[in-house]
Amino acid sequence: MTTPAVTKRAATGALTGLALGDALGFPTEFKDVPSILAAYGDWRSLELPKPAVVTDDTQMTLALGRGLRTAMDRGTLGPKRLERPVREEFVEWWRSPENNRAPGNTCLRACHLLSRHERPWQDASQIHSKGCGANMRVAPLGLAPGLTDEQRAGAAQLQSALTHGHPTALAASDLTAHAVRLLAEGAEPTGLIGLLRSYAYDNRDRYHEFWLGDLWTRAQDPSPEHFIARGWDECLEILGRLQDAVRTVSPETDPCLATGEGWIAEEALATGLLCFLLFVDEPVTALRRAACTSGDSDSIACLAGAFAGAHLGADAWPADWADRIEYRDELLALGTLWDAGR
Repeated sequence: MTTPAVTKRAATGALTGLALGDALGFPTEFKDVPSILAAYGDWRSLELPKPAVVTDDTQMTLALGRGLRTAMDRGTLGPKRLERPVREEFVEWWRSPENNRAPGNTCLRACHLLSRHERPWQDASQIHSKGCGANMRVAPLGLAPGLTDEQRAGAAQLQSALTHGHPTALAASDLTAHAVRLLAEGAEPTGLIGLLRSYAYDNRDRYHEFWLGDLWTRAQDPSPEHFIARGWDECLEILGRLQDAVRTVSPETDPCLATGEGWIAEEALATGLLCFLLFVDEPVTALRRAACTSGDSDSIACLAGAFAGAHLGADAWPADWADRIEYRDELLALGTLWDAGR
């Protein structure tokens, strides 16, 4: 039986939307809203730059996607099978001459340490960082078919922990992948926040030791359960703010004022979701709103695009935009593979 995700080509839609949001937000990152409006005019008329160049958000999404594909080709997905190819892809990204798109310092530091292959990956993890680099790239784990809930959650947290080890980065990555999966499978956006809050409550004290090993001991927590609960509690707090914002925020107001500027993982999740939920049936408008924000515009728009594309599928995006996005061939190859259930 064909699933909704396959019918609408949710993986292709999400990966394309992610890259389009990234490219649209690249020129506006580090600018406040008045500066963006002065430079580009009405935010509802923002156009995709020419050329449509992306940032490290899309580059690292593709690195994770390649590593995940390699791991799944080798057999049942587990931590050791995932960690090695993803680690190699992240290090290759770190060494690449194309890694010149204002990458985050946490990713750079962690990937430098990951390049020392004799060290366990936990030694590279930046245990006190919850930057949005953890979940801006996690969408592939919400899109790859055939994973159990435990595999998806554990892998989402592991890929975060390779660079960003803070429990909130782990929880926000898990939630982001879960949101993408729910939307791809046909969940109604109106009920999405409630589903995410329930998921957070259900997982609040569950530490995925099989996937994370002794990562928690690098922090100052008395137990692994205490460690991971800190992350889920911060995510639950921001989801509460998001629930209020969806009901009260004007689309003309900078979304960052309601749910944060997105430099940290839980705020990137919430503000990306807010932009999507304000314009559920207008995906391009959602990207434009996300790109015209005072915070981490490319990451916010990147996540908004992933959510919108997972929900609406590949046809959500104008062909003249989708056809000229950087890395189009690789995005399409991964999306086509996963949309075909492979």
